[in-house]
Amino acid sequence: MSTVEFEIREKVGYITMNRPEKLNAIDVEMRRELWQALHEVNDNPDIWMAVITGNGRAFSVGHDLASMSGRSDALYDPEISTEDLYVYQAEIFKPLIAAVNGFCLAQGGGLALASDIRIASDQAQFGWPQAKRGIGSVSGPCMLAQKVPINLALEHLFTGDMISAERAYQIGMVNHVVPHEDLMDEVEKLIHKLKQNAPLPMRTIKEVAVRGQNMRLEDRVRLAGIVNRRLQSTEDALEGIKAFQEKRTPVFRGQ
Repeated sequence: MSTVEFEIREKVGYITMNRPEKLNAIDVEMRRELWQALHEVNDNPDIWMAVITGNGRAFSVGHDLASMSGRSDALYDPEISTEDLYVYQAEIFKPLIAAVNGFCLAQGGGLALASDIRIASDQAQFGWPQAKRGIGSVSGPCMLAQKVPINLALEHLFTGDMISAERAYQIGMVNHVVPHEDLMDEVEKLIHKLKQNAPLPMRTIKEVAVRGQNMRLEDRVRLAGIVNRRLQSTEDALEGIKAFQEKRTPVFRGQ
């Protein structure tokens, strides 16, 4: 059985972590399959956006610590590291939506934070309990501390206390909290909205937003100008202007 289910439906890639009996704990095999799925999202021109979620009661509880069995290297993959996965996911310039359906801990939290929009079930819980286990964290200090005020991030990283879905919304970790049974319906509503828009501008908007985070304003606006000029002669740009002039709904093709 695959540890990651992947399918494409109507321009959307659906990535579902699939070890429900282990609360989608991430072992070497799952990390490799996530890597492959993310590459497919990035490389396939027929995929305009993607959703990542988990089967069962958890989004993901992070590294499969049980598989370590006293070995510090049990989750080490010489080909694909956890760090590689985060960086690659964050540099996919297509919209990525995390549908957080339950426990979202440690590396699971990293996968959610490396997505662009996070919609959480009201049953979701977030946490970085590594300090309680005597181990370090990558996604906590490198990602959580960049997404929320650093004093709040450090409090949760130091204590290992859980973060409820509502608290995650209050501090800006997630965009929306919805009733558990409505989670995927709400995700599909968002996907429907995004699919009405041209995919190429969304990618360039994300590229500038991500790459420009550590740039001076002067460099950010220059980057935006460069990538925007790429769009001016695309078929979708011409279609968008033509549809506006003709007062009709545009038909975008991602070209």
